[in-house]
Amino acid sequence: MRHALITAGTKGLGEMVTRRLLEEGWHVTALHRSEPTFSHERLHLIQADVTNQDQLMEAVEQTMAVHGRIDALILNAGPYIFERKSLVDYSDEEWNEVVTGNLTASFWLLRKILPIMRDQQYGRIVTYGFPESASAPGWVERAAFAAAKSGMVSLTKSVALEEAEHGITVNMVNPGNIVGDNKSKRIEEAAADDQTPIGRTGVGEDIARAISFLLAEESGLITGAVLDVTGGVNVVHQSRP
Repeated sequence: MRHALITAGTKGLGEMVTRRLLEEGWHVTALHRSEPTFSHERLHLIQADVTNQDQLMEAVEQTMAVHGRIDALILNAGPYIFERKSLVDYSDEEWNEVVTGNLTASFWLLRKILPIMRDQQYGRIVTYGFPESASAPGWVERAAFAAAKSGMVSLTKSVALEEAEHGITVNMVNPGNIVGDNKSKRIEEAAADDQTPIGRTGVGEDIARAISFLLAEESGLITGAVLDVTGGVNVVHQSRP
């Protein structure tokens, strides 16, 4: 039975991914910080802070002790500073939280888990970015997050190349403007949205379905890809005067 490890897997987008995998028969280990709101017989919960290396390494050890393998790693956690501010206004603590939680934590987990997947000669890894992160765009008053996620693009592609011979794929999903309660909604609950080309808001299930596809054994030819899941918002031609 396939087993997946997901960071921040009990709320928002992470919860929807976790629920999707459970519905598909996966065993799932979900790392979390706050108290989970649901349980399942195939769900293994571990409390861990992604900015704490010791906690992450202990979580992987616990996971292996229970399941003996890790077939998929979903790097869902992504610390974010909601207050908009220029780079010069970031404190060291804020910068470290964003960069460590998004980029460095991914390094820690990959370094620990890739040898496990190599031994298995199989693995599926999914990282998260933001729309158009593959082109490393500037993002006014979001410099820390943009820098971390743009770095994740290169990390994703680099590891995809390094690990391809071991049957391991590494891909990135870029969620669109999925905010608030929409993170925990299914597609049938999406609201109409005339600002999105497809005519509705994006929801958590959209991301969960994309990740499910990338985790499939049949998706082995897809690696190093960056997939925008935005409803077309970021591909709209902007007319210029």
